[in-house]
This record gives sequence, structure tokens and C-alpha cells, in this order.
Amino acid sequence: MTITPQPSRTRLYALILMGFGFIAFGVVLFFLLQNNPPSASVDDLSAVPAEVDFAAPDLTLVDLAGNTVSLKDHLGSVVLVNLWATWCPPCKEEMPALEAFYKKYKNDGFVLIGIDQEETRDVVQPFVDEFGLTFPIWLDIDWLAEREFSTSSLPSSYVIDRNGRVRLMWIGAISKSNLEKYVPKIITE
Repeated sequence: MTITPQPSRTRLYALILMGFGFIAFGVVLFFLLQNNPPSASVDDLSAVPAEVDFAAPDLTLVDLAGNTVSLKDHLGSVVLVNLWATWCPPCKEEMPALEAFYKKYKNDGFVLIGIDQEETRDVVQPFVDEFGLTFPIWLDIDWLAEREFSTSSLPSSYVIDRNGRVRLMWIGAISKSNLEKYVPKIITE
């Protein structure tokens, strides 16, 4: 005959007390959510930038027309570099906000450069046409930008000030409200 050890009274009371605590927590949480249900807007899911300070990489690529282009060509402007790909859902989600922000600030010394990662012009051009993108699009077949900016996440974005210093870094999608909250300060410096 096997004897099964019985839990001590102290342990039993502790388990009962913990159970009541979890139930009470659940009830409180239920009533809080009833009065204030969570909402998940695009702005809530948007990444918040990290403030950084490092020299922009010396990046030279090719644009959609086949021209050689370089970040050095934009020294004196505020540049937002956005690394993306056509297959990336958050990249697609942020494109309208990026386009609207570019149109609003392009006459204020602001440039937005979209750098597609590892796709050809034949893949990228229809995407650009579909979204009506007017900002410069560069092609990066060899993922050079990812290596230069030390990232492997898409989308990733970097704001470079007029002196060639990277000041903001986003890993993840950007919303229009977060663009408006953080980037104009650098544009008006």
C-alpha cells in the first residue's frame, strides 16, 4: 500500500489565498476593461524612435532609374532613410504616412529616401506605382544599407540631420503622428 503525502495546512491555505487573489485580479481587470476597452490604432502600434548620435554611413546605391546615388549628395538636408521591402506588411502599412509627411516637408529641406532591400526594379516599380510614392526610391540588392545601419529588421528608419549625424532611429513601422511628433524639430533646427 502506497501512502500519498498530504499537503500541509499552511500550504493549502496559501494556495487558496493565491486562488482568491487571481480571481479578484480577474474581476477588477474585467470591470476596468468594461469601462475603458483597449483600442489598437495604427498610432498605438507605431514604433517610437530612439534618440541616437552617430555619423551617417557613406552609402552609395542605385535608384529606380539606374542612376548612382549617395547619402553624401544630401548633406545639408534632413534625410529620413527608410529600409523596407514589398513583401513586408508593416512596410506597406507605413507608406501612406511616409508619403504624406514627405509631401508636407519636402520644400523645407527634408528628403525621404526609401531603400528597398534585396529586390529588383521589376518588383519594386509596381509597388511604387500602386502606392503613388513620389519620394526617391533606391535599390539595395546586396543589403548594404542593413549592414551599414547595423539592423536586420524591416522596416527600419533613420533621421539624419543637416550635418550628417543620425539623430533618430526607428525599428518598426512609423505612424504619421509619430513622424509629426519627432521629425519637425530636427527640420527646423
